[in-house]
Amino acid sequence: MVAVIDYDAGNIKSVEKAVQYLGYDVTVTRDRDEILKSDRVILPGVGAFGAAMDRIRGYGLESVINEVVYKGTPFLGICLGLQLLFERSEEAPGVKGLSLLKGEILKIPTGEYVKIPHMGWNSLKLKNDGRLFKGVDDGAFVYFVHSYYLKADDDDIVKAETYYNTCIHASVEKDNVYACQFHPEKSSDVGLKMLKNFLE
Repeated sequence: MVAVIDYDAGNIKSVEKAVQYLGYDVTVTRDRDEILKSDRVILPGVGAFGAAMDRIRGYGLESVINEVVYKGTPFLGICLGLQLLFERSEEAPGVKGLSLLKGEILKIPTGEYVKIPHMGWNSLKLKNDGRLFKGVDDGAFVYFVHSYYLKADDDDIVKAETYYNTCIHASVEKDNVYACQFHPEKSSDVGLKMLKNFLE
């Protein structure tokens, strides 16, 4: 069973549909026991860092997420779900993230011809042998929607980068924790391949 964590952060339906399309049983839930007994857990999300952390804490989900990660269940953060795994974000000064990984979330620098939010297809530069990218070509295009980006402290956990007026850490992996800034569920066959790699 795959659990998609529901904390009112949008974009949950498309993730649920993609997992179902790949042939897996999926439940959208914030029930502690359901999440803890799942074989795989996904934290999707679009929206603001501060409001999302408030809801995660309000629903009592922070301790559940910690438990899932510490017991070794494969865990995937998508878009805002990636950002929340880190320590802090410029979007919400003073708000502590889940702090499961070290790094910070910064505002994409503005510039001529650079639209914020960054919305659309960008190519990935793969590095450090990411397990999500098995069978995916370097330079593959994926779909992004975001105004803030990850700068991870540890370069070894960065498995894909993209460039949008700055170098963006687009995907990270550490032990059983995986995360993508882009939306694999909206990235056509390439994205489905990554989801399949995670689910297998």
